[in-house]
Amino acid sequence: MVSSGNLAILECHECALAVNVPVLIANQKAQCPRCGYSLIAIHANAIERILAFAITALIFLLASLPYEFLSFKTNGLESKFDVLASFNILIDSHYELLALLELITIFAVPIIILFALIYILVPLKKGVYPKKGHEVLKLIFILIPWSMVEIFLIGALISLIKVLGMADVHLGPSFYAFILFSIAMTATFLHVDKKHLTQLLNKAKNEQPEYSIDNQNKSNKRFSIQYTWALIITSVILYIPANLLPIMNTRLLGQDEPSTILGGVILLWNMGSHPIALIIFVASVVVPVTKILTLAWLNYSVQTHRQNLTMERMKLYRLAEFVGRWSMVDVFVVIILTSLIQQGNTMSIYPGAATLAFSGVVVITMLAAMTFDSHLIWNISKPYDNPRK
Repeated sequence: MVSSGNLAILECHECALAVNVPVLIANQKAQCPRCGYSLIAIHANAIERILAFAITALIFLLASLPYEFLSFKTNGLESKFDVLASFNILIDSHYELLALLELITIFAVPIIILFALIYILVPLKKGVYPKKGHEVLKLIFILIPWSMVEIFLIGALISLIKVLGMADVHLGPSFYAFILFSIAMTATFLHVDKKHLTQLLNKAKNEQPEYSIDNQNKSNKRFSIQYTWALIITSVILYIPANLLPIMNTRLLGQDEPSTILGGVILLWNMGSHPIALIIFVASVVVPVTKILTLAWLNYSVQTHRQNLTMERMKLYRLAEFVGRWSMVDVFVVIILTSLIQQGNTMSIYPGAATLAFSGVVVITMLAAMTFDSHLIWNISKPYDNPRK
């Protein structure tokens, strides 16, 4: 990115088109004329708003840790769930990887992002360049897809509905604090724009980076197609045990009742919980299968140099990239129910072997979407031709 008079030349992240963008004012944004990708968005009082939301999110995150999150009571038995205790429960059940997954996606990644934003924006507000500012900004955008706070919250709500049918449920103070944390975190992300923050960092550093039109910016990743195929095939292999093995084991009066993903969906449907059954079915079956098939077709289309349906393929890529992480909701449901319902042989829930396999499917398909080279959709070695004409 480089400024030239009243213009800035920005390269589109998704199709590599170099676009001359005029100086924007507050509440204006620029879109790529070829693929429609948002090149830059200028939010009014962006620094102040991001700082306010980030600090608010940190406060509510801290408030969600020490108190009760959920509790339930049935037949004289009572169980309580708080977020920190859930790690110990998973570790005691020999599911250290699930505990690590929860720790990284719900706490470690969001905390790093929030502190990194504060680290960058506090000096920028004074016109001072933060040390390693560009590197920290790059780290923020690498981590953002792995922050799954809102998905965990949806998982908590689904778990709540599941438990309501068998017990009296009480929402603790941490539950409400976590809702506010999720809202503040989402608001933070909505105001963060990578190109705008990069411009602010360049201005504070008094630096005009030299720009060269390099349409192979993203395509220069060697073996991009091969990497994507390897990840797609791995996700298909993992998806088989994820569906055949039990994702959850329910121990009731000493008897274990394993439940697969589809088995759980059918059980919820027969119990009359049709909306929850549909959510689980879409998140755990429709989304992973659709994403795998979509990425496979996209990768095949660029490998065979297909030159039509560029906008359609671009939209499919964006959809696959957006929805993939939401499949993690089923994993969070298992984690929450496992942490909440631990009454020995009377009634307990444990993760099944499919939980790890399904987590692997979600993570690997996310990586496949990241390694896929969207520039190749546009056959960028050829001159730009506006598909909207």
